[in-house]
Amino acid sequence: MMNLTFVGKSLLVGDEVAELVIEYAATLARSGGADTVRLMAYDAGGDEVQALLLLSQGAPIMAETSHTDRPELDNRDIVSYMKQRLARSGTVSFGLPLDHQPDSTSAFEDDYSFNFETTA
Repeated sequence: MMNLTFVGKSLLVGDEVAELVIEYAATLARSGGADTVRLMAYDAGGDEVQALLLLSQGAPIMAETSHTDRPELDNRDIVSYMKQRLARSGTVSFGLPLDHQPDSTSAFEDDYSFNFETTA
């Protein structure tokens, strides 16, 4: 499960949903598009909620891991929708895997040509 933070609100959703929302939002931002997605989540108080998100340029979204034993809510329809939209867009995910090692900079160096060498 992951905490999906959207416009100051934190929602607890399944990993796949969180990652797809971020990837889909990035795709929409790159193309200058917008869309709405409706998903099931747990709010900050632990209640089941239905959230309607407007994904567009400038809408800050963040996902972070969570340590909870709550069951994932059913979001099959929106997962399928976002996967179809991403497949049609032909975009490739640029995100780091969730098991990325924090002391490794290779993904940044490869994707963005950052130089992390330090001078003594």
